[in-house]
Amino acid sequence: MLENVTDRVKKGLREWTDRLANTEQKQRLHGLSRPGNEYGVDPFGFDLDYSLSAVAPLLWLYRNYFRVETFGIEHVPAGRVLLVSNHSGQLPMDGAMIGVAMMLEASPPRVIRSMVEKWVSSLPYVSTFMARVGQIVGTPENCRRLLESEEAILVFPEGTRGINKLWPQRYQLQEFGLGFMRLALETNTPIVPVAVIGAEEQAPALMDLKPVAKLLGFPSFPITPTGLPIPLPTKYRIYFGEPLHFSGRPDDEDSELDKKVRTVKASIQSMLHQGLKERQGVFW
Repeated sequence: MLENVTDRVKKGLREWTDRLANTEQKQRLHGLSRPGNEYGVDPFGFDLDYSLSAVAPLLWLYRNYFRVETFGIEHVPAGRVLLVSNHSGQLPMDGAMIGVAMMLEASPPRVIRSMVEKWVSSLPYVSTFMARVGQIVGTPENCRRLLESEEAILVFPEGTRGINKLWPQRYQLQEFGLGFMRLALETNTPIVPVAVIGAEEQAPALMDLKPVAKLLGFPSFPITPTGLPIPLPTKYRIYFGEPLHFSGRPDDEDSELDKKVRTVKASIQSMLHQGLKERQGVFW
C-alpha cells in the first residue's frame, strides 16, 4: 500500500517537472548521465529517476519564487570540477538553486554532488533523501572517489559559519577551510568560483539562540524577522567565474595552501561586490 502511494507521488512529481520545464530543458533533464549499475543507483545511493521527481518543487522555486538568473555558467568545464561558493540564508537554498542551474543551463547539463555536514547523516529520512538526490557526507575519501569519476562537486568552504551568520555579516565571507584545496591539488581538479547574490536576504538572522541549538543538537538556532528561517522571495543572481588551476603538493604546509585558498576567496568576494553593485533591488 505504502509503496503504491510512493510510486504515485513520484509519478506526480515527475509530471510536474515535465510541465515546468520547456522543451529544451526537458531534453537536458532526459540527457543527464545515469549511474552505472543495473539498479540505476550509484555506490553512494544517488538515483537519477528519484532526483528528477524531487527536483519539481525546486524547479518551481528556481523559476517562479527566486527567479534565478545565472551569469558565466559557460565557464564550468566538462569533467571533474569543484564549484566553490559562498554560503548563506539559514537554509541551503543557495546550493539547491546552483544544482538546478547546472541541470538546466550548463553545457553539458550536470548533476552536481554537494557535501553535507556529518550531522545530516544522523537525521531520519533526511539522510536517505540526501543520498538519493546525490548529496553525500563531505569526507575527503568521498570527494576523492567522486572526482576520480569525473563528477562536479559543490563545496561551501565557510560551512555553517557562512550559512548561519547574522545579518550584520551579510556578504562578508567567513573563514574558508583548506580541505577543498588539498583535494584539488591531489586530483588535479579545476576550481570554479561561484558567487550567490540574494540568499543573504532570504532569511536574515537577527540572533542565534545557541543554548536552544545545543539542546536540539543543531549547529545554530537563528531567529529571523518571521520567527523561523522561512525564505522570502528574494531574487537570486548566481555568478560563475573562470576556472582556476593550481599546482603544488596536497601535503604542503597550511600557510602555503592558505595562499591558494585566499585566491579563490578573493575571486568570490570580487564577484559578490560586482553583483551587489549591478543589482537594482533585493526582490527584483
